[in-house]
Amino acid sequence: MSRYTGPKERISRALGLNLFLKGKRYEAGKSAFHKGRGRPGQHGQNRIKMSEYGLRLKEKQKLRFLYGMSEKQFRSYYEAANQSKGSTDERFLQLLETRLDNVVYRLKFATTRAQARQFVGHGHIMVNGKKVDIASYHVKANDKIEVLESSKTFVRNAVEGFVGEVVPEWLTADTENLKGEVVRIPLNDQIDTGKLIQVNLIIEFYSK
Repeated sequence: MSRYTGPKERISRALGLNLFLKGKRYEAGKSAFHKGRGRPGQHGQNRIKMSEYGLRLKEKQKLRFLYGMSEKQFRSYYEAANQSKGSTDERFLQLLETRLDNVVYRLKFATTRAQARQFVGHGHIMVNGKKVDIASYHVKANDKIEVLESSKTFVRNAVEGFVGEVVPEWLTADTENLKGEVVRIPLNDQIDTGKLIQVNLIIEFYSK
């Protein structure tokens, strides 16, 4: 299954969770989700009891669309987490959070993860002084992330007015100079997506 490229608001409405796929500036007042429009489709408002499988699938789709990944990519992260030491839930989230595109978004150098992925792919981002154009590149503790000097005006214009969430404590950011650093690999309680989505249900979905 390829990455979803259809209407972004439709996904948030269908899953019942605002995934901020259009960025915080747009979501603030114009989002159909914020206007109270429910699930899309003719029967979107009907309440249907969901099966246990449906609940697990829904949580999986929330997390997959939040990070903007294909099913094949997403499952590969689960498999890597499942084979590593420690909690599969925590390792799964750590692998997703330490993708370079997500880190660029978390540092507030982009308004959405999709925009961050584009910035990385177009060669606007450096890691430890070297240009990296692979969105799935995994950062490590003490890695330094920076927008190329020649790209800073372009990126500043693209994110002008963007507020976003507070930069998480496992990162430090100099948003004025578009520089940041990975202080440490995030712990489970430092990853806010783990509070929005029941990751244990996703693990159950794939382990069945």
